[in-house]
Formats: sequence, structure tokens, C-alpha cells
Amino acid sequence: MALEWRHAIDAVDWDELSRLYEIAPLGHKPPESLKQVYAASLFKCLVYEDGRLVGAGRALADGLDCSYICDVAVHPERQGTGLGREIVAQLVERSRGHKKIILYAVAGKEPFYRKLGFRRMKTAMAIFRDEPLAIARGLVEED
Repeated sequence: MALEWRHAIDAVDWDELSRLYEIAPLGHKPPESLKQVYAASLFKCLVYEDGRLVGAGRALADGLDCSYICDVAVHPERQGTGLGREIVAQLVERSRGHKKIILYAVAGKEPFYRKLGFRRMKTAMAIFRDEPLAIARGLVEED
């Protein structure tokens, strides 16, 4: 089946997008939260197959200095088909011209993103609202 690529959010079913993140699995992201973060993102990528959402991703970007790719999700039935790679590639292409393109990866997925040209940052730091959960997931180190 042919894939339909969309880069606007005017026709997004936010409940469907929320379900995609749940089954991908990237955790629970409420529809109203997704609507807010996608609206604030300069670049969006939504992929449909036969009218069904099968992939998504976004990039927060300022148009010059930094673009931050995040929330890349692929339906389990389409994982391993190269769809995630293509979503990231499209977001990277849309981010060209920025001084840096940063990607926040789920722990354990670093080798996948390394193949796409991303390198581990030595100075990245973060403050998480739920620090114990971030530590448990391997996202930050305990001091």
C-alpha cells in the first residue's frame, strides 16, 4: 500500500495519535498534550496507510540554531520496515540549515540513530520532572 505523508496537523485525530504512542510503545501521551506539543513544533511528520495513522514524529526548531527531533513513533505492524528511518530522515531534511540537530532517543535505540548520522553528545544535561523514573529508564545517571 502507498503511504501518505502529511506535514500539517489540521486534520489530525489526536486520540488516534495518542493510541499510536501507546502501542509503539512510547508511553501514554494524552491527546490534549499531543495537540499542544505538535502545535509548538516547527516540523511535523505524520504517515498514513489506507487512512490509518502508522507513523509520526516532530521537531521543535527555532529556524536557525537548533532543531530537536523527538516523539518518533511507528505502529508495531510497520516497525522494521524502514518507516521510522524515513520519518527521521524527513525531519532531518526539514531541519537542514540549523547549526545543530539534536535527537532524544529511548534508551537502547542509540545504535539505530547512530546509523542515521547522530553522535552521542558528551555535554548533554537534563532536568526531569520525575527524576527517579528517568533514572530507572536509564535516561540519566544517578550522581
